[in-house]
Amino acid sequence: MPDHTSAHLLDKLVKHNRLKSSEWASLIENEADLYDLARKMAQEIALQNFERKIFYRGIIEFTNFCQNDCLYCGLRKSNHDLKRYRLTKDEIIECGKLGYEFGIKTFVLQGGEDLGFSDDKLIEVILDLKSIFDDVQITLSVGERSFYTYQRFFEAGARRYLLRHETADFTHYAKLHPEAQPFWHRITCLYNLKKIGFQTGCGMMIGSPNQTTSSLVQDLCFIQDFKPEMLGMGPFLPHHSTPFKTQPSGSARQTLYILALVRLMAPKILLPATTALKTLLPNGYAEGILSGCNVIMPNISPDWAKPNYELYNGKLVNDLAQSISKIRAELKTINYQLVSAKGDFQG
Repeated sequence: MPDHTSAHLLDKLVKHNRLKSSEWASLIENEADLYDLARKMAQEIALQNFERKIFYRGIIEFTNFCQNDCLYCGLRKSNHDLKRYRLTKDEIIECGKLGYEFGIKTFVLQGGEDLGFSDDKLIEVILDLKSIFDDVQITLSVGERSFYTYQRFFEAGARRYLLRHETADFTHYAKLHPEAQPFWHRITCLYNLKKIGFQTGCGMMIGSPNQTTSSLVQDLCFIQDFKPEMLGMGPFLPHHSTPFKTQPSGSARQTLYILALVRLMAPKILLPATTALKTLLPNGYAEGILSGCNVIMPNISPDWAKPNYELYNGKLVNDLAQSISKIRAELKTINYQLVSAKGDFQG
């Protein structure tokens, strides 16, 4: 049973939606005692705000080219074993049409920082998707860009943007990225997105190499101050063609616990149960929902492309019909259901 002081911190988090650094550290260090209680409280808060409805988004992985060399990512430019691809505009539109047939009302255009896929071309894609589907939302996840480029994406009709901060500990950040990718630039991009008006998502990997309790405390303090509308967070999973190939995977249990703490901090945040969590845990979607998650993102990319968007080892690859069928079945075991809706943040 959790002691009174530890449980009191969870109550304080629910009441004030923020804690001091020392209090976050106490929650992290007392995971074993607080795990069940935190998840129960998080699920109750999610039920109050979203009932038993889970939003689903369709991810379109439109390019696996990337100019960056992040030490953890299978798409890093130094991975010369990866078969690279770019989808054409028509192929992306076809992905959207397929997803729409399955009731998907948010398309997540995700790709590496690909210098060969121009801003103008991506804007054309956004404009075409918005003209064909007048009741969908467009989310982008295409990395660090200039303020001007973000503004152009917004004016074209994109309204959400996911840019994981990866870690708010700048010393840790430098151990995950080469010197040419500074921490300050990532954070500046996130604040630029907020300023423009995007529903903005940040996020981190749980259990990434060199992560400490202090790192996680800094993450949670950053999130409570930044106030993102979305948060993408899953366990670290190694990739065989990166410098971290021999590092152990992050903990599914710790991931579920931190997800629960985020829900207590941000009761209305859009919080996905990620594919990485599902890769590590067979019932990862259900377990994520029982920690307060309210979003799942099936992959609506072409089947031939999916194996080549290999961020980490063992990434799940299913055709869309099979994927959604399995998701529905998994959610049915906990009495939740997918809902066809844009699912915007309602703050």
